Amino acid sequence: MTGRDGGADIEPIGNSPVVILVRPQMAENIGTTARAMANGGLFHMRIVAPRDGWPQERAWRAASGADRILEAAEVFETVDDAIADLHHVYATCPRPRHIVKPLLTARGGAIELREATNRGLKVGLMFGPERAGLDNEDMARADALIRYPLNPAFMSLNLAQAVMIMAYEWWLTEDSTPPRELMTNETHVATKGELENFMDHLIRELDDCGFLRNEQKRPGMVRNLRHFFTRGEVTEQELRTLHGVVTELVNRRRVC
Repeated sequence: MTGRDGGADIEPIGNSPVVILVRPQMAENIGTTARAMANGGLFHMRIVAPRDGWPQERAWRAASGADRILEAAEVFETVDDAIADLHHVYATCPRPRHIVKPLLTARGGAIELREATNRGLKVGLMFGPERAGLDNEDMARADALIRYPLNPAFMSLNLAQAVMIMAYEWWLTEDSTPPRELMTNETHVATKGELENFMDHLIRELDDCGFLRNEQKRPGMVRNLRHFFTRGEVTEQELRTLHGVVTELVNRRRVC
């Protein structure tokens, strides 16, 4: 489906949590929330009693192509109506409240959400109005609260940022991206054979120019050079460049 402004073709993936915006105050914040949701694979939005009504064109302008989410958004008059068909509801809680409920981090909440959806249950995430957040009556409807462990001296987030944190943690629960990898682009990590070929070239020329003339120190110096090039993942392209460097140095030395 293409949105009214030519937005991206975004379709729901699996049984993802419903994002419930309770009494949101600005259309732009609803739009940027849709954008954050799409980033993390959350596609179901419900809006409870939006201050300025719905739909609002400004939301689409702020969504950066996440039109599908806005077009499918459902509007409800009350929180009870919005959560009636859900099995579990989690509420974000920016401030300590006098409420006895399980309190989770964003990561802990995402893990529980994923476990519930994997069992086929429908779950929701409630976010409160921009100015004050959810009130006690709203949170009384939730099974558990989620509070982000941020800088205690400054924990202010706008609505889209709050949703983005949960969307990111939700996505990570099933993401297999390694925490670190080497980008090799058009080349590849050098094989031991390619590396040994370069070392032979380098050591041969170092012998010829006299750099390794100290016979007692030579084995240690060669080992140090070998350690240097095996300590990281040198690419084939880098070795070709180094071959060229050594060859050019040798040619210039011969000319001189």
